[in-house]
Amino acid sequence: MNVDTSLATCVSWLFEADPLAEKVVEQRARQLCLDTLGCMIAGLAKPEPRAMVTAMAGMDAGMVTLPGAAEPLSIGSAAYIAGLSACWDEACEGLPRAHGRPGLHAFAATFALGLGGHHSLGETLAALVTGFEVGGRMGEYLRIRPGMHVDGIWGTFGATAGAARLLGYSTATTIAALQGTACQLPYSLYLPITHGATVRNAYVGEAARRGIFQAMAANAGITTPPKGAIDAFDQTALAYDGPAKTLAPVGEWLITQGYLKPYAAVRHVHYGAQAAIEWRKQQAAVDTSKIALLELSIYGEAMTYCGNRAPTTPIQAQFSLSYGLAWALTAGDLGPDAYHAASLTDGEVRRLEDMVQITEAPEYTAQNLRAARLTVTSSDGTSTLVVDAVPGEVDMPLPADEVEAKFIRYVTPILGEDQANKMAQGILNAPLSSPLVDLLDS
Repeated sequence: MNVDTSLATCVSWLFEADPLAEKVVEQRARQLCLDTLGCMIAGLAKPEPRAMVTAMAGMDAGMVTLPGAAEPLSIGSAAYIAGLSACWDEACEGLPRAHGRPGLHAFAATFALGLGGHHSLGETLAALVTGFEVGGRMGEYLRIRPGMHVDGIWGTFGATAGAARLLGYSTATTIAALQGTACQLPYSLYLPITHGATVRNAYVGEAARRGIFQAMAANAGITTPPKGAIDAFDQTALAYDGPAKTLAPVGEWLITQGYLKPYAAVRHVHYGAQAAIEWRKQQAAVDTSKIALLELSIYGEAMTYCGNRAPTTPIQAQFSLSYGLAWALTAGDLGPDAYHAASLTDGEVRRLEDMVQITEAPEYTAQNLRAARLTVTSSDGTSTLVVDAVPGEVDMPLPADEVEAKFIRYVTPILGEDQANKMAQGILNAPLSSPLVDLLDS
């Protein structure tokens, strides 16, 4: 079965059934929505996303006021801002087999549409699941080339599919829209991260907006190739010339295989940060000033993507093994507050970051094992900790109460504790028939 047929079968499966009929899928969708919403609100508190809201509202005002935003936006602009803000602190979800974030792209499109179209919580979550399942499959199929960044490319398929479902389009229209999406996927670069540039955060916003408009274009009668566009992109843009590939079969819920992050950093940073937090727990009294040497041994991929030293911008710090380790040692956590201007220049964090020695653990790399070994040498002695699993992984999913606690921790400084608790309870527990907008009102 070729990719076009498999994708059409997948869309039919998702559109002809209720994705929320299985309780585990519904629960994962609620948690994914809440977690990404919290990341979005935290991101909106940063100066650049706030400035973009004001600029877009002045040019393209509309009916959607995102939680944490000051001005109302059009649905397209709200989708852009939702995607931009939700990944600002690098604290949102991922799907290992796709090597990317299908839920983030689907959320940005469906959340904006859910609010703007006055949809119910259930309708919005069903569209979110649809987008996740389509985007996740396409991420696994379209493996990016070295030097590219996953955001904004194949995630557009998830935005397109989720938008089409929420807009009430047919299976045939959605399949046509996905072919059209394949015809205009961008070539997103990893380069900005090495320079500390935040344009990377705009990739998801552009993909979300593009997905909504492509779904609308197909429904308006703007035609697309009936087949072949996905493989044409794979061969032309990604230079794939290998054996035939397949999509995950219908009935397999990829959303149950995704992870939610306990920490605000790229996933590779989590293992060293977790080891640092475990070290703190072993201390009768934490005094990082006694630390004289930090040695981190980790798998090769982490060093490739997160070798930034002495980061000076938030996005460099989010992709820095040494900074994430140093911040976790001093703060006992790794959240959005790690990326404020004052945090990036904190004297003790800088001292610890500078002393981190990072080496590859060949045994981890050879086994494709995500793990870290941290050795802390202080005036009190030397201790070594090994972390080979981090909460949020497939076999260690974040419990619902921890997902809720993360949301409240991120949102309370911005909207207040009462509103944070109200939103969390609404997304996690309200009847699916509840209007989405009512669950977010102050």
